[in-house]
Amino acid sequence: MAAPEELLPIFPLSNVVLFPGVSTPLHLFEPRYRQMARDVLAGERCIGMAVVRPEFVDEMSGDPPVFPIGCIGRVAEGQRLPDGRYSIVVRGETRFKLIEEPPRPAERLYRCARVEHLDDPYADEEREQVERLRASITEDVGVLVRRTQPERAEGLRHELFAGVDDATFVNLLSNALALPVEDKQSLLEAETIPARFARLASVLRFQRAELDTDRAEGRGRLH
Repeated sequence: MAAPEELLPIFPLSNVVLFPGVSTPLHLFEPRYRQMARDVLAGERCIGMAVVRPEFVDEMSGDPPVFPIGCIGRVAEGQRLPDGRYSIVVRGETRFKLIEEPPRPAERLYRCARVEHLDDPYADEEREQVERLRASITEDVGVLVRRTQPERAEGLRHELFAGVDDATFVNLLSNALALPVEDKQSLLEAETIPARFARLASVLRFQRAELDTDRAEGRGRLH
């Protein structure tokens, strides 16, 4: 692994998991995050997006513990609003591992941490397996959308994914699907692209089985 970087501003959230290659809009209104946005926009424009551990979400006003794996987001767009709030768009660049979070000076309101960049390896010999997983994921997403959001099914066609590379495909779906934040964090923590495919396929199989069970029980109640 690469040597630890310099301090990276950390933005802890309870319900947003950023993935490499995915863009997310953020609205910053707390004084500490206004200060962070000001400093980031004047500097390297990078923020470490990290998810707060679920058992500590009631401590968001403080410095709750976060998962050690997050994603570095580069601010692609940033605007300071007249009332002092900021609207920014961050685009995920690379995963990171949090190494340490040193005490901060009194003048800095937001958190910073030393981090290591993490790669997303994708070995050539695993591409055939990923191809099968990608086909399974595409089918399961189609089934789930048709059953739960039929109004969106017409616009969901396999052609939408044509030409999209595997890493972008799995990261976009991991971000876009309405999954519990714990599942999304688990997907982000997958150490390789094939591992992320395997985890996403498993999550979707479980959701599809759960939906099948609910439908079967529903039919039973009607008789």
